[in-house]
Amino acid sequence: MAGELPNHTDPSPPGGSARSADRVGAPSERTQVRRLPERGSYGLEEICAILDEGFVCHLGFAGRDGRPVVIPTTYGRLGDTVYVHGSPAAGMVRSLRDGLDVSMAVTHVDGLVLARSAFHHSINYRSVVLFGLAREVTDPDKKSTALDAIVDHIVPGRREQLRPNTKKELAATSVLALGLGEASAKVRTGPPVDDEEDLAAAVWAGVLPLQLTAGEPQADQLNAAPVPPHVRDYRRGGLRR
Repeated sequence: MAGELPNHTDPSPPGGSARSADRVGAPSERTQVRRLPERGSYGLEEICAILDEGFVCHLGFAGRDGRPVVIPTTYGRLGDTVYVHGSPAAGMVRSLRDGLDVSMAVTHVDGLVLARSAFHHSINYRSVVLFGLAREVTDPDKKSTALDAIVDHIVPGRREQLRPNTKKELAATSVLALGLGEASAKVRTGPPVDDEEDLAAAVWAGVLPLQLTAGEPQADQLNAAPVPPHVRDYRRGGLRR
C-alpha cells in the first residue's frame, strides 16, 4: 500500500531545533505540512476538535541514552494546553522533567480507501502533531484540575460522580503540560484518486468507513448502581473546553 499516510513534516535539520510558533495558526519549521500541503491546517478550532475526539496519544522524545522513545498514553485538554499523566518513577516522566523537546501525535482513522491499484490505496484520517517543551505540573491544585480534565476527556461527565483525589494519589501521579503553540492538523477525506488508465478496470473501488463505537456496559460483580447516562450514552465526538 503506497498511498499517502498522515506524514505532517520533514525531519528537522540535524543538530538543529525549530523555533516554536508564536501562536497557533502560524506554522513553524517543524509543523509545516510539506507533502500534500493542501491537507494541512494550523487553526486552533480544527486542531482542538481532532484532539477532543481522541483519548490516546503517542508521545515521542529522546530517552536518557539518546535513543528515540515513543509512549502511548491518555491525555486531556484545557484551553490551549494538553495534559498527559504518568508515574513519577516512569522513564518518560524522569526524562521529560529535564525539559526535553517532545512530539505528540493523535490520529483518527475514518475509512480505508480502496483504489483500483495498490499504489493509490490510502486511508481517510484526521491527525494532529504537536511539538514543544513538556513541563511538569507540581502545584497540587493545578495537578488535580489537570487529572480531572483527563478523566472527563475520556468519559465526559464522569468526574463529578467520583470522590476527590487524595494526597497519596496526587503524589503517585505525575502530570505533564504541553502547549498548542506549535501544532498542525492534517486531514484526508473522499474517494480514491485512480490513474485515468485504471478507471475501466473491473475492480471494486471506494471507501470502507470505520468508526469507534461503544459496546454494552459491563458492570463489575460488586456493582449495585444503575448505569449512568454518561456511560449508557457514551460516544466520541468533538468535545470543546
